[in-house]
Amino acid sequence: MAKKSMVAREVKRKKLVEQYAGKRAALKAVINDQERPMEERFRASLKLAKLPRNSSATRIHNRCQLTGRPHAYYRKLKVSRIMLRELGSMGQIPGLVKSSW
Repeated sequence: MAKKSMVAREVKRKKLVEQYAGKRAALKAVINDQERPMEERFRASLKLAKLPRNSSATRIHNRCQLTGRPHAYYRKLKVSRIMLRELGSMGQIPGLVKSSW
């Protein structure tokens, strides 16, 4: 089980990303628009730099929804390999059969 503080930090990051998504997209559009004057694009890049770092989508780390484990994460199922094995053994994941010999 992951530390609760780490899971809470990820939840906080996701909330910040949602909150600032529109603002970041608008500023990036201004920065990437070659038609605009250089000064305006530079001011937009300064505004983008002043936004919180955790509002960037690249700061989010995938975690298992059941345990909070950050490594060995299966995106399709949103669980770690350990929970995948346990749930597969219990027959709770449709179509997954754990092999044994």
